[in-house]
Amino acid sequence: MTLSRTPGGESATATLSLRALHKSFGTIPVLKGIDLHVQRGEMVFVLGPSGSGKSTMLRCCNRLEEPDSGAILIEGDLLTGPGVDLNKMRRRIGMVFQSFNLYPHLSAMGNVTLALRRVLKLSRAQAEAEAMAALRSVGLSDRARHYPAQLSGGQQQRVAIARALALKPSVMLFDEPTSALDPELVGDVLDVMREVKDQGMTMLVVSHEMQFAREAADRVVFMDGGAIVEQGPPDRFFSMPEQERTRAFLSRMRG
Repeated sequence: MTLSRTPGGESATATLSLRALHKSFGTIPVLKGIDLHVQRGEMVFVLGPSGSGKSTMLRCCNRLEEPDSGAILIEGDLLTGPGVDLNKMRRRIGMVFQSFNLYPHLSAMGNVTLALRRVLKLSRAQAEAEAMAALRSVGLSDRARHYPAQLSGGQQQRVAIARALALKPSVMLFDEPTSALDPELVGDVLDVMREVKDQGMTMLVVSHEMQFAREAADRVVFMDGGAIVEQGPPDRFFSMPEQERTRAFLSRMRG
């Protein structure tokens, strides 16, 4: 049976589903009923001005921030609510931050193997084999024994991506992954993200890299004021946005 759905609509193939998600900080509402469904193998790219709720939404997806109400599901399994084994669920969610969050006293290999040994309980040999495969996939097998201080910002971010990939998550979340990088280093990280997508990973990306969104995303979502204003395929979104708020944002970004 063929599943019918509108772009972004929920279906049996949704890897990540957000339903009526609300979040406030004190009396300030930050998320106002977010509904978003990311299909298996899809890259969804989230744009929006500062303060629009993009990063808060992303952090709710692995409960680094606790939503006030609503539901989050990973492959149909509830992430929110009482009785959830959060550590077990988080193994299915890889996250890459704008700051690389590497341990400075550990090599690239050590940073990647840490979770493999502590979370998946792999032996040292197994963990190192998996870590080397992950580092190879981001083009850093020759830097496995280097420490973060010996790596460029772009290389550190690629180690962070390898660390997330090594756990073989169901979905990868990227929170402004290139914003802390020098401009000449951005391309290498975006190339790795494109390769990760090409390998079939489901990805939810918050970023201002609009050219990359045009080229690589399956769908672009525009958030403003804690709500999704508009979404659609990149060609239509960038060339024929329907909402005035979207048009104004894109005009400012291009200006």
